[in-house]
Amino acid sequence: MTRIAFTGTHSTGKTTLINRIEMELRATGLRVARTPASFAAKAAELGFPKLQKQTPECTEWIISASAAAIAEATLNADVVLIDRSAVDPLAYYLAALERASQSPDQATVDRLVRLVQAHAATYDHLIATVLDPTIPLGNHRDRDLDYREAVDRSVHSLLTNLDLRHQRVTSTDYQGGIAYALAQQISGKVAS
Repeated sequence: MTRIAFTGTHSTGKTTLINRIEMELRATGLRVARTPASFAAKAAELGFPKLQKQTPECTEWIISASAAAIAEATLNADVVLIDRSAVDPLAYYLAALERASQSPDQATVDRLVRLVQAHAATYDHLIATVLDPTIPLGNHRDRDLDYREAVDRSVHSLLTNLDLRHQRVTSTDYQGGIAYALAQQISGKVAS
């Protein structure tokens, strides 16, 4: 079983990259499962505030819901593609606090960090997209570009500060065959 998680702010090409990797992996004959794109919409349906108003409780719910979906996906797959790692909800929460010029409660952040670290430890690969501000936002995306940049900074800061092994991917990499290369690397490891 191989778990590949993707992290990054919105409209950085995660879905495009995941689609390509999924296609390449399926072409090798592997059974591929995929977690839902975002639990933030479901959290909002339940009544949790999200994006710039995200709370610690919402952050914890999103991380936990994603972890449950990953566990379920492992039942019938060789590879699970995780659209939004556990890093993302924490990055969105921290960016929301930054944008509101609020200091986080350190005990709360420490608790959420431990949750992120526990889930990130289960990933075989963690792929981090890098914001290219020249690429326009996708449809139905939050239009606050400063918040988008704050999330990107928060994602990459967390990856570094938590010493999470990851591979950075830029929009230029998508055109350079990275999906094929990653799929070949992963399929080789799964087959061995």
